[in-house]
Amino acid sequence: MSANPQWDISRALRVARLFHLVCGVRDACVTPFLALYLRQLGLAAPWVGILMATKYLIAALWAPFCAFLAKSYRRRRVLLMGSLLGSVGASLLMVLVPPPDKDPAYLSCNASDRATPTALPPAAARTVTVASARQPASRHAAGAPSPPGGSRIGTLDAAGFRTAPAGSGHQSSGWPPGYAVRSVEGARTTSPVLHAGTSGVKDTPGEGALKAGWTALPLLAAGTAPGSPANLSAAQGNARTLGLSLEGLRWTFLLSLGSLVFWELLTAPLEQVADDSLYEYLDFVDATDRYRSLWIWRLLGMSAGVCGISALVGQLECVLMTNGPRGVLHFYGYSLVSTLALLVSIAFPVPICRRREPSCKMVKALSLVGGDPRLILLALTVFLIGAATSTVQNFLFWYMEDHGSSELVMGFSVALGLLGEILLHPFKATLLRKLSRVGTVGLGLGCLAAQLLYYSFLWSWWSVLPAQILSAISNGALWWAVKASVEDLATPGTERPLGAMFRGHIYGGGSSLGSVVGGFVASSFSLAVLYQACCVVLVLWLALFLSIQPRLPQEQKINYSKLLVMEASDTSDSEQGTERDWLVKAMREEYSE
Repeated sequence: MSANPQWDISRALRVARLFHLVCGVRDACVTPFLALYLRQLGLAAPWVGILMATKYLIAALWAPFCAFLAKSYRRRRVLLMGSLLGSVGASLLMVLVPPPDKDPAYLSCNASDRATPTALPPAAARTVTVASARQPASRHAAGAPSPPGGSRIGTLDAAGFRTAPAGSGHQSSGWPPGYAVRSVEGARTTSPVLHAGTSGVKDTPGEGALKAGWTALPLLAAGTAPGSPANLSAAQGNARTLGLSLEGLRWTFLLSLGSLVFWELLTAPLEQVADDSLYEYLDFVDATDRYRSLWIWRLLGMSAGVCGISALVGQLECVLMTNGPRGVLHFYGYSLVSTLALLVSIAFPVPICRRREPSCKMVKALSLVGGDPRLILLALTVFLIGAATSTVQNFLFWYMEDHGSSELVMGFSVALGLLGEILLHPFKATLLRKLSRVGTVGLGLGCLAAQLLYYSFLWSWWSVLPAQILSAISNGALWWAVKASVEDLATPGTERPLGAMFRGHIYGGGSSLGSVVGGFVASSFSLAVLYQACCVVLVLWLALFLSIQPRLPQEQKINYSKLLVMEASDTSDSEQGTERDWLVKAMREEYSE
């Protein structure tokens, strides 16, 4: 044991590995499944896109500000522990958000009552029977007639989005809350789209999505003649029900927004404060080289956590929960693991000494980006990567669920990509040397575009798994190349602020914009169209990136390792040699502040 426990590096690294592992498990409990939970609450794709965009934007702007304050006032450990403790309670606020209907889909654990998404063949719209969630599914399964007003006819596109016919006054993304798609006779069966008011005349898929028969509001009551007093009374009752449902949906959205904002304000600063604290702790003893391998522990934790929580939800949802969407178990698991992370944070290494450092490094990094065309091009690339990746993070599980996937398969698909990234890491240096940083960025963009195109043609619940192998390149190798390029273009002392700007502000801003646009595109068209559009944008940008990059001015870099072993010469003693020495430049910049 070291005489000064502050510099016990081995102990500090063990605690840091455990902390990253636990935080990886913690994040995996909710983050991949958050958009799916919002869908279970009854929110449509545009609203989910707005909520997720708010989350990304807060993380991009709030985390650096809190990290700066914690460092300035030497309150890093207080912020770490406060963030973990606050996130325990804030995450449970999402559990308290009521769905727009007391009996929405996904509530019941009884297999006969649970509403299940209807999987549809790709590129084909079908008519499905949408039954009130308050009615037992067994009546429909047995073929029994529905009570008056108990069913609706509408269309469901290939992505599983409910579509109202033209002129119905409803958006294409949502049926009235409280109505769930039911399977007929226990099977995922559908029937061809028919023209409203005609018999046996089939529409094309495009026409069916627009003209499917949703009876006008005055004709919703079954068994009564149009224009009769009974029909008028039933229509008025349906109108009141629809109004109450829409009002409940608005309240669900507003409460979800408030809970999500409060939760993200408490959670967002944790990762950056912990990384800055550990880096400075190791920097005091020149051990920052051991900092670079800690990210693997976070990925291992996420891989284990995303599979573990999915398995637990599948096993315990009917034992522990009878009221509310099954996604609430993800939040309970998140709170439990956050409590464990809180205990670990007590021993997390935080530097006590405060080294004098240049101020306003983030401002310097921003000015550096604005003055270097290569950094501008790289920033635009990272922004588009964030926008495209957000569509996968937000809506891929929706698409998988529409094809009959369970949450365990969803979790395994995420873990497959993370493990592929870990396994590829030993070849990182070889990959960057053989392909160069620009070539690796191009390869990553191409693999991401190929993944998105593949997602648009999913045909079953398991078909997503082969594409996840490409995540090792489209996420891992791509970010290795981006990080290496940023470090190569940064001036001494701005590497970390510049890297944090790319990973936080620029990538987070792209994810925020991509979430909003993706939600509206998915609602207006389909998820398949959304992924195809993202693929086209990435391919066009890849061609532009590869054509512009060679034409940009290239600065001649100094090989400092060769300069250090060269013998002293008259040139090295001159003012020119002094200006080119990296140590002198770094010291001048530090003490010029």
